[in-house]
Amino acid sequence: MIYLNTDQLQRCLKTLESSLRLYQQAEENSIDQEVFRNAIVKGYELTQETAFKLLKKALKVYGHGGKKLESTPVKDMLRLAAVHDLMSLDEVERWFRYRDNRNNTAHDYGEAFAEETLVLIPLFLEDVRTLIVCLSEKLGQDETTNG
Repeated sequence: MIYLNTDQLQRCLKTLESSLRLYQQAEENSIDQEVFRNAIVKGYELTQETAFKLLKKALKVYGHGGKKLESTPVKDMLRLAAVHDLMSLDEVERWFRYRDNRNNTAHDYGEAFAEETLVLIPLFLEDVRTLIVCLSEKLGQDETTNG
């Protein structure tokens, strides 16, 4: 079995969780809160990109060619993940929403956008945890060797 290393995604998840916790603890409307909000937005982007890279690797195990996957739109890749039981259909729908929201980061770093992203973060964190568990169970090492 091919081992799919989820360490980087786990690290992104922990960083994003920490940024969210620090944001919530910061004084309302303070510069510190704004710094942590910005960290959340960037962490959200990085966590998604890391998750998509892992999904590409996972889909290769299921026979999808690397060159074709490189040109496959993210939403189609997410649909393939559902076909191979790496995500539920409900999770895929949420990941579509996360992707649409993330695509807006390139165009809008305003407070309204950041607030919209903050609303998505708790469920996003749960979905990332679920993905890590799924990928680890299906394509990871057994618990005795996974530290």
